[in-house]
Amino acid sequence: MTTKSKKTRAAGRFGARYGKTVKDRLVKVEDKQRKRQECPFCKREGVKRIANGIWNCPKCQKTFAHNTYYID
Repeated sequence: MTTKSKKTRAAGRFGARYGKTVKDRLVKVEDKQRKRQECPFCKREGVKRIANGIWNCPKCQKTFAHNTYYID
């Protein structure tokens, strides 16, 4: 099993496969998607992605559909 390093971050799980550019793009998308996003209803930060395109705000208890990876 390979380990991820500081340099490769989340893309370290792919080891030597797929190339640097592809892994860099993946890291950018995954970093953005895992951050807490701003809720479009209550304007507070704290929305988390539950599944592909499904988001939940624990503050105002809303579950809604939006973009796949992050809220614009």
